[in-house]
Formats: sequence, structure tokens, C-alpha cells
Amino acid sequence: MRTALVLLLALALAAIPGSTFPQRSISTVDVAGYFDEHPDLAPWLDRLWAFDVYTSPWFSAIYLLLMISLAGCIVPRLGVHWKALRAKVPDAPKRMSILPYHRVLDVDANQGRARAVLKQRRWRTAVTEHEDGTFVIAAEKGYLRETGNLLFHTSIIFVLAGVAVGSLMSWYGNRILSEDKSYCNNLQQYDEYGLGAWVDETSLPRFCVTLDAFDAEFTDGGPTAYDAAVTYETAGETGKYDLQVNHPLNIDGTNVFLIGHGYTAVVTYTDRYGQTQTLHQEFLAMDAALNSEGAFKFPDANVDPETGTVDANAEVGFDAILVPTFDDSTAMLLGTDPELNNPVLALTAYTGDLGLGDGEPESVYSVNEEQIASGALTRLNEEVEVIGVGDAMTLPDGTTLTFDGVEQYAVLQVRHDPGGPVVLAGAVLLLLGLLPGLAVRRRRYWIRWNPDGTVETAGLNRNDFDGLDEECDELTAAIAPDYEPPGTHTDKSGSEQ
Repeated sequence: MRTALVLLLALALAAIPGSTFPQRSISTVDVAGYFDEHPDLAPWLDRLWAFDVYTSPWFSAIYLLLMISLAGCIVPRLGVHWKALRAKVPDAPKRMSILPYHRVLDVDANQGRARAVLKQRRWRTAVTEHEDGTFVIAAEKGYLRETGNLLFHTSIIFVLAGVAVGSLMSWYGNRILSEDKSYCNNLQQYDEYGLGAWVDETSLPRFCVTLDAFDAEFTDGGPTAYDAAVTYETAGETGKYDLQVNHPLNIDGTNVFLIGHGYTAVVTYTDRYGQTQTLHQEFLAMDAALNSEGAFKFPDANVDPETGTVDANAEVGFDAILVPTFDDSTAMLLGTDPELNNPVLALTAYTGDLGLGDGEPESVYSVNEEQIASGALTRLNEEVEVIGVGDAMTLPDGTTLTFDGVEQYAVLQVRHDPGGPVVLAGAVLLLLGLLPGLAVRRRRYWIRWNPDGTVETAGLNRNDFDGLDEECDELTAAIAPDYEPPGTHTDKSGSEQ
């Protein structure tokens, strides 16, 4: 047990890097960002598995040693406990007066009544008749305590095994899905994903999901219900499902969860040649009121339709904030209501080189800040311009961006975790073992009828608790109705003084 405690502490210490450094299993984007910020340190940390802590050899070694140590602790105790359950309750000691609780009765105690009372109260009993005429009833109770302790430690193995299975074989993917849009279950279509060590893309089940409609209910400025009507298609089945929070869609053992909600802004850009491009751009919420940030990028803007000439410095981008409920009676831009009552876009326009052709990954929710800082992008409006649905922002070259409307999107998480049921079973066993382990006390109780006619009772506490004397006095009083515990006196009316 001492070894298991040391290993448990080592496991907790080994998990610290997992919460300090970004993990590839959670966000590859964050790991890439760490490499950009610390180009010299990150490669060395990567050699030590700092970005894959929970699948690293050193973390796995501690994990396995802890499981082996727990098993080595539990298995011998199981054998001892099983023998104790089958063993006969020990006889009373020759000198019962040495025990913590000892009484010599001056009243009659019926042997048959004693056995009946103990059996009724679920004591294990053993009767011994000695050659000298001594008659002993030995009773014991509280074995459920050790059973609970063993169950508790066994549950830890279940939890460890479940977490290990989940780490190796689970996977997840997050996807923002707008209304009337579809996606299929492959890594290229997820905004973010994580795979277990034993999982690759070929392991993913094949299915597609379409968001037919989404409805969000709000009360007092907060969401109260999300409801997404979806259509799903698999190799052998097509169906519809009403997806709600905590009511996932299960497809081939994979759960599709509804975990969030947001807005998609629809805009149309008209370039200097009269050509139009329409974007449906999802925005990320910045606060509980769903004031959201996003960007519109038009790298193919202002292409001469006759010559096909592309001016790389004529690309157009907009940083934007979407306010669901704009209150134009105040000086505040951001709203306090997440419902779509008066949506507006607050726009900042840029022109030049968006930097999309260099192959470097970048956020789709903002214009490249490095391009702005380097001067490759020029800001076109000094003050943020606010437009409502149906309005347009006109740029100095005569091109326009029209705010066509707002759609809703759902944030879906697709997750497969075969270790989840094992962890759940371990958690249930842990609670079942913890309760008797804390509440039950193991103790023994003896009644001896001596050849000289005296009757003795004694109790022994196998665990520290303060109620042994009171419990033994209660048992003795139930066995011998005329017995009065020390410190009490009963008057003729029967009331206790």
C-alpha cells in the first residue's frame, strides 16, 4: 500500500506537464502555436513527450506500476478476507475482565433469547460448550468494512484501466455546422480533433450529418434550451433525430453531442468589376451575450474578367464583430441580449496581400495580424463602421460589402470513448465500497455462562470508534431485559433516572 501511495503521488506529479503544456490529443493548433513562440525550447520538450504526456513511455510506466502495485495489494487481502469470512468466530478469552467492555450480570440471561437477538441483528455467531460446563456465545460483526475497502481499491484499478483504454482507443472531433449544411465523419472536415494512440482515420465509422434546423431559447439573457433537427446517413441507414443537450445521437457506437451555438453572418462583396462573392462565415462568441468575432476574406477579389489578371495587392479582408442585439440609443457597441433582435456588423476593412498564398495556417476568424503589422495590408477606414441587415459598407474604391443576414449554427462534438463504461463501472464500485468502508465498524461480543452460575459479557472493538460500550449495553439489555446499564436507575414507575 505504501508503494501504491508513492506511485499515486508520482502519477499526480507526472500529470503536471500535461496541464502545463498544450497536448496534441487536445489541440494540435495550440501545439503548433507553442512551437512558433518557443522555436528553441519546443523541439527539446517534444523529445521528452511534453506535448504527448499521457501516451509517453514514462507516464505509461508509472501508470502500469500503479496498477500492478494495487493488484499486489488487493489479491493477498482478498484471500485473507475470504478465510476470515469462513472462519469460526473466536471463543471468549479465559479472562474476559481484561477486555475494554466487561460486565458481570446479576440478572438471568436466557441462552436461546441471546442467540435469537444476535441473529436478528445480523451478528455472526458461534456456540461453544466446554467440558467444565462453561457455555459461550461468540458474535462478530462488521466484515462489510473490509469488503468495502477491497471494493474501493478494486474500483481504482477499474478507473485506471478505463482511462488507459480511453487514452489509447478514443477519439473526438469538433465541428461548427450551419443550418442546411452537411459534413461527413473524416478528419479533414473537423475544425478540431484528437485521436488515441491506437486510432487512425481508417478506424472512424462512415456517416454524414446535415443540420436541417436549429432553435435556441433564451430567458433573462441566457440560453435555456438548444434544439437541433438533423438528418444522418450511414452505409445502411438514413434517419432524422432531434439533437438536444445531453441527448446525443448514437451512430455505430459513436455519439454526436450538441455542445454549443452561435451565429453565421452572410455577406456579399461586390468588387470594382461588378462581380459578387457571397460568404457564409461562422463567428466565435466572445461572451455570454454572443457578441461574436469573425472575418471576411476575399483573396479572389478584383480579378479582371477580360484578362484574368490577378492583383495580389488588391485582396480585401474585413475584421468584424457581430452584435446580435444592438442598442443604438446608447454609446455601447456590444449588446447584452444573445437573441437576434437587431443584429449589426462592426467592420474594419483592409486591402493588400492577405498572406493566404504562403501555405502557413492561420485563423479564419481574423485578418492576419502579421500582414497588418508588416504593412502588407492597409486599413481603409479609421473608425469602425456599423451596418445592419440590408445595409452596405462602401470602400474608397467603390466596392461594397452588403450585410445579407444572420443564420444560426450548432457546435457538434463527435466522440467515441470505449473506456467510458469502464470508468463509470469503477466510479460506481468506488461509491459502493466507500460507504461501508467509512460507516461500518468491526467488533466482537461474547456472552459466557460460567459453571458457578454467573454470566459475563464483553466486547472488543476492532476499529476505533466511541460507541462500543453503548452498543454492548444495548445488546445486553435486549438479551437480559432486567439488566440495567451502569449509571442508570429505574424507579418503580419504569422511568429512567
